[in-house]
Amino acid sequence: MAERMFLAAALDDNCRHAIATHLEASLAGDYLPGRPVPPENWHITLRFLGPTEAVQRDAIVAHLDQHLLVEPFRIRFTELGGFPKRSRASVLWLGLGGAIESLTAVAAECEAAAEAAGLEPEGRPFHPHMTLSRVRPPSDMRSLIDVVPPAKIALDVGEVTLYRSVLGRGPAGYEVVERVSLL
Repeated sequence: MAERMFLAAALDDNCRHAIATHLEASLAGDYLPGRPVPPENWHITLRFLGPTEAVQRDAIVAHLDQHLLVEPFRIRFTELGGFPKRSRASVLWLGLGGAIESLTAVAAECEAAAEAAGLEPEGRPFHPHMTLSRVRPPSDMRSLIDVVPPAKIALDVGEVTLYRSVLGRGPAGYEVVERVSLL
């Protein structure tokens, strides 16, 4: 049976707490608009896989075990932003800086693993970010984005995590299926 899965860089509890504290202080008691992603679900998606059979999952993990030749690295969370644009955002996100070349290389290897397992190529280029909220209908987020200063919070990335989405009532939950260490 196919399970809905994705590959991501996981956040540790200290990083989650620092980001939540930064947002709370910056928003002065207000909440993020739309449907905020619960902090326990925050992650940096490297490749959404969608419905994935067990044989595909195993092939992806095996590929990453053999080909994920990137040294551990550090990224930083930076400014708030919106997709597709700040003035009409349907997704509110936290940007990333630091070793973006390394993060992009890991995402490219995740893409190669997914394609080698028979999944369709990703149609969009990789844009390093962490989703904070989904906004329906899309809204002008410029005033909110302008009031939140860059986070300047670091995260050490040393592995890729394969997650399973657990759908049901309320927001999706995510279960760790496998972790693949970087070099």
